[in-house]
Amino acid sequence: MACCMLQITGLIFGGVGMVGTLAATVMPQWRVSAYIDGNIVVFETIWEGLWMDCVSQLGIRLQCKFYDSVLALPPPLEAFRALMCIAVILSIISFLLAIVGVKYTHRTKEDPQGISIFILGAGVAFLLTGTLVLIPVSWTGGSIIRDFYDPKVPMPLKRELGAALYVGWVSTALLIAAGAMYCGF
Repeated sequence: MACCMLQITGLIFGGVGMVGTLAATVMPQWRVSAYIDGNIVVFETIWEGLWMDCVSQLGIRLQCKFYDSVLALPPPLEAFRALMCIAVILSIISFLLAIVGVKYTHRTKEDPQGISIFILGAGVAFLLTGTLVLIPVSWTGGSIIRDFYDPKVPMPLKRELGAALYVGWVSTALLIAAGAMYCGF
């Protein structure tokens, strides 16, 4: 019975991690404008994501613009886009493997170690997906923090950590937890 509960918990963690991976990929809030001067009134908030830039004016009006050219993007952004797209596809495959594995895993008294190859495959795929999400999210977070404390970067160009990064970190934790649950059978 504990085995079934662990499989269901892994399935829930993996499903939420999959949704979080998709959300972090499409969210434009990877980098958010940071205004350090306390004496100015901020009318605009700038969001920079993997696919578009957005400007929010007074929290009422939101204008988003997709990047014009893939060739004009900086190489790290191109790599992050690719890693997150691969992670989304792999998370869907992992989740489907986990569903099939949970459905067809039968432990009996004759075969107490009866583990489905689908469960093991889902575990490895969840671990790999968590790693793929962790790389661009942590790299972006590190560069934002480095630029924020760099005195050479002008104040208007400083950015803060956006909500998509936090979603990515939580998704990573859930995906790795699901992978560990499935590989630990």
